[in-house]
Amino acid sequence: MNFSKLRIGQGVDVHRLKKGLPLFVGGVRIESEIGAVGHSDADVLLHAICDALLGSANLRDIGYHFSDTDPKYKGIDSQILLKGVFELIQEKGYSVINIDSTVILEKPRLNPHIPSMQKVIACILGLDVDAVSIKATTHEKVDSFGKSEAVKAYAVCLLERK
Repeated sequence: MNFSKLRIGQGVDVHRLKKGLPLFVGGVRIESEIGAVGHSDADVLLHAICDALLGSANLRDIGYHFSDTDPKYKGIDSQILLKGVFELIQEKGYSVINIDSTVILEKPRLNPHIPSMQKVIACILGLDVDAVSIKATTHEKVDSFGKSEAVKAYAVCLLERK
């Protein structure tokens, strides 16, 4: 492997939670009384992955490419955004090697949904499911995340120039 062709990126996203909204994480709708507030479907994990991919290819961030002030992105499925980001990095000559991510959410528990999330993300990015790591944790009832007022995701990725 030629290490001069490798690029690392990291992304972070946060959304407030509100009763009565749908909750999407990693391209999967999760049954919950609370959901994420956002211009799109507010999928915190896919947004963090988008930023990690864009950052690693020096393509700025998700808001630069898909503005939250643009009505055409109102309520958009974040899987479409991830597909768009994947096309951008491919156009720049990169392929994805792997993704590692963590979602911070007090409730509902995400562990039962992780295999489905991995499949969605792997399919969009043309990866083996084993190349998509997703971890879930809580904030032990501390701060806005621990009080179920917000959800946060971190993602890192490794790209290789073709």
